[in-house]
Amino acid sequence: MKFLDCGTSSLGIYPVVDRAYKLEALYKCGITTAQIRVKNITDTKLENEIITAIQVSEKYNARLFVNDFWELAIKHKAYGIHLGQEDILEADIEAIHKAHIRLGISTHTTDEIKIALDIEPSYVAIGPIYKTNSKEMVYSPVGIDDLKRWSLAVDYPIVAIGGINIDTIQSVIDTASADGIAMIAGVLDDGEVSKKRTKELIKMFKNEQ
Repeated sequence: MKFLDCGTSSLGIYPVVDRAYKLEALYKCGITTAQIRVKNITDTKLENEIITAIQVSEKYNARLFVNDFWELAIKHKAYGIHLGQEDILEADIEAIHKAHIRLGISTHTTDEIKIALDIEPSYVAIGPIYKTNSKEMVYSPVGIDDLKRWSLAVDYPIVAIGGINIDTIQSVIDTASADGIAMIAGVLDDGEVSKKRTKELIKMFKNEQ
């Protein structure tokens, strides 16, 4: 049940944002892949947020992954869906596949990587690479050495995530393991998109490609 791939261009700097309005500023900086991970709103507001995120991403021909809310993503024909390990147990993976929507899966251990590979996703996210304050730490940091080692067994694009920012990104880039580098706070300044920092991160990533 192999899922669609994400094209020939690398996923690159892969911001994860909580609101749709932040996407346009990122796309104007040159971001081509992003994730909408909505928190603290429900029902119609939640659906409208996802609709807006999909629309602005289509406007910029960007690859948008909807975190968790797979039913809404199918309903509104999102480019992709991102699910965690618990989510893949509850989501209708077959329905996502039939909708021709790409799927990214979070992994934190070698066992979880094996589970993800059995689903044949569009990409595998590995993390947290470093300690992060963006969400509660349930798993210990993977670290650079394990990222490099685990990547050898994965024949899919890899997204490195967790604690990566402008100060730590070079060590991740140097592993040559990640097709994409996801970050939340790394592209923000006081909760809003930092265009300057985003452009610097894109430049750093591209210079090593």
